[in-house]
Amino acid sequence: MSHPYQYVVLKCVPRVDRGECLNVGVVLFSQSAGFLQAACHVDAERLRCFAPDLDIDAVIDSLAVVDDVCAGTDGGGRPRLATPGKRFGWLSAPRSTVLQPSGVHGGTAEDPAAELQALLDRLVR
Repeated sequence: MSHPYQYVVLKCVPRVDRGECLNVGVVLFSQSAGFLQAACHVDAERLRCFAPDLDIDAVIDSLAVVDDVCAGTDGGGRPRLATPGKRFGWLSAPRSTVLQPSGVHGGTAEDPAAELQALLDRLVR
């Protein structure tokens, strides 16, 4: 059975005033499949070339928070959101920080987990 899904690309924007970015992850949500997960890939060398002063550990920590929100882990500054749909809404909301989501895109897939990895390969790696 094919499941509709929505996804956002997670972008590292070292200087918000310049608007330049590198893709570092994808968050995929499929309500019908009960699936909300992030997949990330941080190419530290590429980020250092792009933004030498960037705190790469802080980017990695921010991506770990995204994983926690997907899993429903709250506390420590993480929001308490009861449903995967609400968590995806929070993760996909526009923000002016070093880690920003793209606009929401959609599609359908038989296997949302495999589709997440395919999107990561195509859009991030």
